[in-house]
Amino acid sequence: MTFNLSPLPYALSALEPAISMRTMEFHYGKHHAGYVDKLNKLVQGTPLARQTLDEIILRTARDRQAAAIFNNAAQVWNHDFFWRSMTPDGGGRPDDALGRRIADDFGSFDEFAKQFVTQATGLFGSGWVWLAGDADGLRIVTTADAELPMTSHRQALLACDVWEHAYYLDYQNNREGFVRAYLDKLVNWEFATEQLARMDQGRVAAIGQRSDRRAR
Repeated sequence: MTFNLSPLPYALSALEPAISMRTMEFHYGKHHAGYVDKLNKLVQGTPLARQTLDEIILRTARDRQAAAIFNNAAQVWNHDFFWRSMTPDGGGRPDDALGRRIADDFGSFDEFAKQFVTQATGLFGSGWVWLAGDADGLRIVTTADAELPMTSHRQALLACDVWEHAYYLDYQNNREGFVRAYLDKLVNWEFATEQLARMDQGRVAAIGQRSDRRAR
């Protein structure tokens, strides 16, 4: 199959002023599109060309010889998820169901937000910050480079991209300012609630089982 650049769920300018249209033109139109193009070139003529994006990620996650394929496939997935983790006029606090889960696992929403910002600003180098969950509850997960919760049998609920290209045109070296704007103005809590429902339906376990079978 040929992978395509997924359309954004909003206009390039829709996240202003938190994320400028200029940043989106580079981030979505250059970086994200570049990962899609590179992935298609890397898998062309191989058995992976017949696999879904999730299957490629799981099959190559621990294969050093396939690191380039994993990195590009994971970055396509990560960016697709990141765009949907945001919405114009987003931010604020989640609805009651997700809000209760966050309060149960972090103590309060304010404590969750504090930990999210702390982990995002403390991540050295390029990577991602996630609200993710598994059988033990919700947690904040940081991953380096292209890594993602899927390979650790966790369900991602939200993603925040903290590679410099995600924020540098707008915030320069103020990563904390970008992350606070993400939480205060952009987070798509409806999308996160949908991912929580996926987790509660046991789809994380199913992904893990498929991964384990391939590893053996």
